[in-house]
Amino acid sequence: MRIIAGKFKGRTIKFPNSKLVRPTTDKNKESIFNYLVHTIEFEGIKVCDIYAGSGSLGLEALSRGADEVHFIEKDFHVSKMLQENISSLNADDVCKIFRMDAIRFSKIADHEKYNLILADPPFFKDDIHLVVKNIMEKNFLTEDGIMLVERSIQTKNKDEEAFGCVHFKRLGDSLIYLFENNSGGAE
Repeated sequence: MRIIAGKFKGRTIKFPNSKLVRPTTDKNKESIFNYLVHTIEFEGIKVCDIYAGSGSLGLEALSRGADEVHFIEKDFHVSKMLQENISSLNADDVCKIFRMDAIRFSKIADHEKYNLILADPPFFKDDIHLVVKNIMEKNFLTEDGIMLVERSIQTKNKDEEAFGCVHFKRLGDSLIYLFENNSGGAE
């Protein structure tokens, strides 16, 4: 797995050998970032990568100019590899790992504001519904901030019902949902 573009282009990201982690494919990551590059300005933004795993999405945003990235990863062993990936890019001073589950993170009362939140949860784990609800209600996004959530096409019906919106992009077996500040979702 490699970083696609930016100052770390071509750098390898280690991936944990764990059944708990399902990486965003390079093809999906490229499609997501092709969309984002035409939607937001990466220079100077603050990003949150929820269900971070190897950190692939957050590190891609950092490579493209984000000032700071926060990673949410509850598994100790996976977060150790994430820390190795961050350190291999000499990015320790602009990255922070929150070693907690996504629901607990989304309940933090005194939280940061993010320009971009990326969430790639395990496909068949439905806690993402509560996480999205909490993030939107607690206003984790900046005024022009957006959140992208990657889900399986197999969970489409329950996701669309829980999110209150339809997916905006299909990438193979994945569906991408877009949430904008104060919108609750976008179609």
